[in-house]
Amino acid sequence: MENFNLDTAIVIAIIAAIATIIAPAISYFLTKHFEREAEWRAHKLEHYKAFMLALNAIVGPNPPTDDRVRFANAANNIFLVGSTEVLVALRDFLDVTADGKSDLDRHDELLTKLIVAIRHDTGIKGAAVPEGYEFRLWSGKPK
Repeated sequence: MENFNLDTAIVIAIIAAIATIIAPAISYFLTKHFEREAEWRAHKLEHYKAFMLALNAIVGPNPPTDDRVRFANAANNIFLVGSTEVLVALRDFLDVTADGKSDLDRHDELLTKLIVAIRHDTGIKGAAVPEGYEFRLWSGKPK
């Protein structure tokens, strides 16, 4: 009986030692995982903000070539970081608006899908918008 108690004490000590090592290791790896995820979301957000700034710069008739190039670069960069949902929405938006002659309703519909996809990708709570809601671009440029 005494041998059994000694074996039990050794097993408990080994389990406690292993738990003492494993618990902080798991905590460390989970913390690092969430930190990397937050950094990646912040990185994506910077690209999405650059895209929206570039998109705003080309609102209106005959945007300057520099603004169109900045927009193309921003859109191309999103192809590197965007989620699948964002990539599909961006491609649809670009395909319809590339010539600058798309109808406004179709433009706003695809812009809304793109912005909602970006909101989902960045983890914004309540990223969905009410039924029938559409995002529209606003520009401070004189007509």
